[in-house]
Amino acid sequence: MRLSSLITAVDAHAGGEPGRVITGGVRDIPGRTMFEKRLYLEQHADWLRKRMLREPRGYPGLCCNILLPPTDSAADAGFVIMEQTEYPPMSGSNTICVVTVLLETGILPAHEPLTELVLEAPAGLLRVRATVADGKVVSVQFENVPAFAVHLDAPLEVAQIGTIRVDVAYGGMFYVIAPAEAVGLRLTPDEGRDIARLGELIRTAAREQLPAQHPDNPAISGVSIAQFSAPATRPGVAMRNAVVISTGTGGVLDRSACGTGTCARMATLYARGQLGLGEDFCHEGILGTVFTGRLLRETRVGGSPAVVPSLSGQAWITGLSQYVLDPDDPFPEGFTVGDLW
Repeated sequence: MRLSSLITAVDAHAGGEPGRVITGGVRDIPGRTMFEKRLYLEQHADWLRKRMLREPRGYPGLCCNILLPPTDSAADAGFVIMEQTEYPPMSGSNTICVVTVLLETGILPAHEPLTELVLEAPAGLLRVRATVADGKVVSVQFENVPAFAVHLDAPLEVAQIGTIRVDVAYGGMFYVIAPAEAVGLRLTPDEGRDIARLGELIRTAAREQLPAQHPDNPAISGVSIAQFSAPATRPGVAMRNAVVISTGTGGVLDRSACGTGTCARMATLYARGQLGLGEDFCHEGILGTVFTGRLLRETRVGGSPAVVPSLSGQAWITGLSQYVLDPDDPFPEGFTVGDLW
């Protein structure tokens, strides 16, 4: 065999959303902060994202994370998130997958019944509390970076739809949030194709018409993801959502209740006086799986009001893999085909 570039990874999912975690084969990335490492990967080593997320090693719904040494002495580990078209500053489902992989594979020691650690994401430090029983991580709760609303009930002109009212909020990335009923959706799995198509139309329009920039980090700018919101369908759940992730040629549904999307949604509800501090917010995704959020305290970002959210959920490891590249492989960076992408 003539194989090179051996990359070791652990596959996992949080609430149904797949989050591959690269545990070996990638040396440390240049950068003084995790955000700078994210920028380096985007600008100088994007082949890794393409190789791991595109076919034949990946597929449209897959996310991937790279474990890296932290740059902040307060952190136990660092990671960079890679998705189909971007490097998000933060992701809730991916954080839950990363914590589960770190503890269940022994990369970091797990202590029962509670393990506390700090992760460094490109968006900032995350304080984590993982509940562990018999070596299994049964729950991951983390304090997210501050969330805040940017636009509330803003009119948005959308191709093929018309004018609708939407919110834009930051929960680790910028979301445009639209009521599902405004486009005739119930947010059930059988509507997946319509949800993805309409979500991409709304995201594209919001990126053009509703500016959004992080006050403390101008490099984080622009709406990059769409979320539909609807009333809950079962007891004990506050709301239901469906999040559409862009693949570059279309959209694909987040299979989970979406962690940063939940934080963004809580920020809009708080801004309207519809959710208070310390209240559990159970958010249901397209598969019926639930993430639980809570607003911990008020804060300010760039002089504007914001809230510090926490999020909890569970992940499950699904596989251990080694990925290689044959020097003659005609697709070292993978490929996309319009039937799926």
